[in-house]
Amino acid sequence: MPAPSGRRTPQPLRPGRPAFRRDWAGPVVAWTLGRALVLAAVLGLLPFARQDVSSDVKVIYQGWAQLLSTGTFPLDDVTWQYPPLAALVMVVPHWLPWSYFTGFLVLVAVSDALVLGLLLRASRRGGPLAGAWLWAGAVPLLGPTAYCRFDLVVTAVAVTGLLASAARPRLGGVLAGLGAMLKVWPALTVLGAPRGPRTRDAWAAAAVSALAVGFCYAVTMVGAFSFLGFQENRGVEVESLGALPFYLAHLFGWGGRAEMHYGSTEFLGTGVPTVGRLMVLCTVAGFGWLLLWRVRARRWTAATPFDAALAALLLFTVTSRVISPQYLLWLIGAAAVCLTSARTTQRPTAWLIAAATLCTYLEFPLLFGQLAEFRPLGVVVLCVRNLLLATATAVSCRRLWRETVRADGR
Repeated sequence: MPAPSGRRTPQPLRPGRPAFRRDWAGPVVAWTLGRALVLAAVLGLLPFARQDVSSDVKVIYQGWAQLLSTGTFPLDDVTWQYPPLAALVMVVPHWLPWSYFTGFLVLVAVSDALVLGLLLRASRRGGPLAGAWLWAGAVPLLGPTAYCRFDLVVTAVAVTGLLASAARPRLGGVLAGLGAMLKVWPALTVLGAPRGPRTRDAWAAAAVSALAVGFCYAVTMVGAFSFLGFQENRGVEVESLGALPFYLAHLFGWGGRAEMHYGSTEFLGTGVPTVGRLMVLCTVAGFGWLLLWRVRARRWTAATPFDAALAALLLFTVTSRVISPQYLLWLIGAAAVCLTSARTTQRPTAWLIAAATLCTYLEFPLLFGQLAEFRPLGVVVLCVRNLLLATATAVSCRRLWRETVRADGR
């Protein structure tokens, strides 16, 4: 029957066109207020957050950008430990019509806003907004560090690829490959692709895009893969899980020390190389578990690729010899994507990550000096943060296994 006069018949949503939701206003307002606080902290306008963490951008990144503009990578700088596409991120602020630091902040803010927009778009059909809320609320918990590292750009690429992979696995694979050429870890976003053609398409696209970028940089610039040698020589950084035994050993007379080494504050002394090798073995064991999961998994839901990516990233993080504060941005991004699906198993994991992010801000930059001096307050905060990350990893992997492998779902 025709619609009564004066009334309009509701029109169906056009495919691919995001529907506006009034409840988007909450995450958008929270994001805006949170980022205003982050920028105020970065600029030193907040009396309780005057720790300056911007030197990486103003000195190190800008110096790299000037060198990269000449067609060569930092061949003798051990702090350059990134795949070749990271060069593009360093150079882009030079192309913008502001100072390098301002251009970098603009680049990071745009990437941040892009992630929020994608998470909101993922909820457009009535899906949960928890992912957007997590992103809006958890990133500011990291303090000014969030905007003074380039990891928000990398996270934006990874989140885009992970969300795209649900409908377009090849596009998701391409973005995973590009992300891997920025900072390696986005390659993990294709690990949970459903078996069959979708996995083949995603993995092949990731490999081809990564190889293509690597080849282009190798033939057009000098030293595109010099970072591999610098990464190999990394030690045990004072914020990693591998550092905890040395804080305990210090109580019993261990004579090692903490100092700047290969771009981060690491422990030097008896037993450090052994623990470093054990951490590498733990990483190998973690990836062995992930391969076992791929073989044993029997059930895939719409959330499984997201959940698997978060579990893999947590394993990669907690077994790493280095856990820099900005690594939490990766985890927040992956957890936020999980929360866009009502089928996710990772809700408890997401809130553990949020709590770990707050502890991370307390230990860096607020209490970081205490770690190098083995002072109790800084060490206790770090132990709590690492315990939260370890617990999040265990919870994430257990829930992923239970949902996809066990026939009884227990």
